[in-house]
Amino acid sequence: MSDGSGIEWTDATWNPVRGCRKISPGCKHCYAEMFAERFRGVPGHPFEQGFDVRLVPEALELPRRWRRGRHVFVNSMSDLFLDEVPSRLIQNVFNVMRDCPQHQFQVLTKRAERLVELSADLAWSPNVWMGVSVESTDYIWRVELLQQVPAAIRFISVEPLLGPIARLPLDGIHWVIVGGESGHRARPMKPEWARSIRDQCQEAGVAFFFKQWGGVRRKLAGRSLDRREWNEMPRVTVS
Repeated sequence: MSDGSGIEWTDATWNPVRGCRKISPGCKHCYAEMFAERFRGVPGHPFEQGFDVRLVPEALELPRRWRRGRHVFVNSMSDLFLDEVPSRLIQNVFNVMRDCPQHQFQVLTKRAERLVELSADLAWSPNVWMGVSVESTDYIWRVELLQQVPAAIRFISVEPLLGPIARLPLDGIHWVIVGGESGHRARPMKPEWARSIRDQCQEAGVAFFFKQWGGVRRKLAGRSLDRREWNEMPRVTVS
């Protein structure tokens, strides 16, 4: 967890849970797992247990100490809605977000079923952005579950994009992030797949963010799609 992030669409990360389990094809080359496993067995390191799931309740109070408002990616190194995470800890995370209106919190999950299951018991404050990951048409159902929760901002992370998605459900969706996979084993993303989603977002009036082409040399591949960077963010209403 850190005040500062190399992720293009956020400012800081907050990890009250560490570690995860693979659940779908998008997880195959997980960057968080590769990072965490480098430190397995290093005494005293936050990832001494590698990518094994670990609760970090002592991290809960961190956002309260950040006075300047920022975008905060919640659990960049895990998934808040893992079965191993007690519902009470999830509720506490949402309570902290409610109590820190200076920040915009970005929560991303692949466990959309548990998200819906717990939704009624969570504090849905206006600064909570709730998203799901969708890597192919096989996982569009996650969006359909996301559409059921009362988040002020709902978003979709289409990363890594592993195939064409001709019809992404965008009713009630405010933001879409698209990106290719990075690393030495990166699976390719075709430009027409990214263009299709961009065009769907433009037609629906949904903010579109193109994160990366990916590949082995991610920074050299850049972030331009059709000769421009797409850095759109959802419109936030401050009450």
